[in-house]
Amino acid sequence: MELTHASELALSHQLNVLIVDENEFVHHLLQTALLDLNITKVSVCTNAYKALKLCEKTYFHIVICAFNVKSDKDGFHLLEELKSRGFVSKRTILIFLSGETSEALVNSIVELQPDDFWSKPLNKAKVVERLTKTINIKKKLFNIYLAYDLNRYAKAIYFADRLLLDDSLKPYHLNVCRLKGQAYLKLREFKEAEQFFKILLNQCQHSWVYIGFVNALLQQNKIADIETLLGQLVEKPDTRFATYDLLAQYYIDNKQYELAYEQIKQACELAPRNIERQRKLFELARLNNDFAGQYLASKNMVRCAKNSIHQSPMFELNMVRSGLDYVNSLAQGQAASTFNEIERSLGQIEQNYADDEDIQQQVWVAKARLYTTQGNEDKAMRIVENHFSTRASANIENNLEKVKVYQELGLQEESDELLAKIEKQSHSENLNSQAVNNYLDQKLDKKSQQFSARKLNQMAVEYFKKGRFVSSLKCLEQALALSPNNEKFAMSILKVLINIKEQDQHDIEQIALAEQTIGLLENSQLSEKDSILFHQLKSRWLAD
Repeated sequence: MELTHASELALSHQLNVLIVDENEFVHHLLQTALLDLNITKVSVCTNAYKALKLCEKTYFHIVICAFNVKSDKDGFHLLEELKSRGFVSKRTILIFLSGETSEALVNSIVELQPDDFWSKPLNKAKVVERLTKTINIKKKLFNIYLAYDLNRYAKAIYFADRLLLDDSLKPYHLNVCRLKGQAYLKLREFKEAEQFFKILLNQCQHSWVYIGFVNALLQQNKIADIETLLGQLVEKPDTRFATYDLLAQYYIDNKQYELAYEQIKQACELAPRNIERQRKLFELARLNNDFAGQYLASKNMVRCAKNSIHQSPMFELNMVRSGLDYVNSLAQGQAASTFNEIERSLGQIEQNYADDEDIQQQVWVAKARLYTTQGNEDKAMRIVENHFSTRASANIENNLEKVKVYQELGLQEESDELLAKIEKQSHSENLNSQAVNNYLDQKLDKKSQQFSARKLNQMAVEYFKKGRFVSSLKCLEQALALSPNNEKFAMSILKVLINIKEQDQHDIEQIALAEQTIGLLENSQLSEKDSILFHQLKSRWLAD
């Protein structure tokens, strides 16, 4: 029976407890500590599968879960699924155990909002002390937690105000204030939240008070009022992750994607396990034309999704697609290891999802892209003839992949037809749609861009060998527009411009382009080898 009244928490002998840990010594220690609290109905297991089966049969008032459950899902993925399936709510007493206390793990666990975090090795006396305190908090604040579970945040504030008037509950007032402040934010009552947290800051300086205050002001677009405070919070270990995360969302909401990307990279580094944050990182990498970052984020999503409720072949396909985008942004000779990764991943997808027709269709599209990228246009064309149609899928990303194949093979009519359908599909304001629209605007301009950056670079090399420097320069400029972070393309532009200048055929526009390219390379983080080459090219350009 699900916990519906605070009085049930007082009946220790009736509480159901679930312990999930691989270590039998931990089981014994916790059971002994629970027995001291007159808690006898304890279930123990060593893996996530058994834990989920137990939760399907029994409502657990207390769940104690270790991070290092390695036989199937880890503790993080298990708790995520327990919350998703309703086995754990605000009324549940949730305790997380770990022998690891790294900042990244702690930040990731904090996002799941456990009631307490116990560091191993455990001490029986401290377990009894801390669990007693946690149970008391849950009992005293029960009505607020129940209101949260019912999404009745105004009711939560009502109960919080009543509890704050009771001086006998002073030891719990900070817990009450935290829930009240969060309720204001949930209700989007940001002005009230600002005033509430501002008053609270005069009484205490806990990290959650600062974060609540900052959140309230950012939601009102008052970032200028807290610039100094933000600078201080990103320097403090207990507030920097949440601050980076809030700033990333603020810049996303205001369509400042370059700034959002810098913040989300910091937040993902500090808490790497959240799949939705990794998805934001991926989309922001797309919006900022960072193909290497996009590929890395796609690999992170595959890793985060593995053995979790999020696991899907689409994450693996997304990784292959991002890898192809990445190698298409590189100059020839830079992509050998990435090609190997793509081919290996594509083979695994094809084998693991052999019975899924939709996935197999996308595998064909990815193979066609792979062949065009490797210069095997004949093989790609045979796939197009046998497995493609211009019928639009409900999935925009699937359609975009086809467009890329059509364009790389010079099938402009098919590309235009499918592009027109995609443009009618993408009207949402979410981050993915913004990335798709940006892609359509910047990279799929059918009048000027018919080739990938990689293909354009190959064409530039051929033109350069034939002494057709202006044509080579034009191709390289288009390649750099498609892959603006590629220093190799910028270096090649400078090299071509030097050859044009040495033939005394350069003009004002080309001089300006050289100065712009030199500035770009000076601000880039070049390898030692590339840095030497750049300074040699710069000296040649500046020479009379």
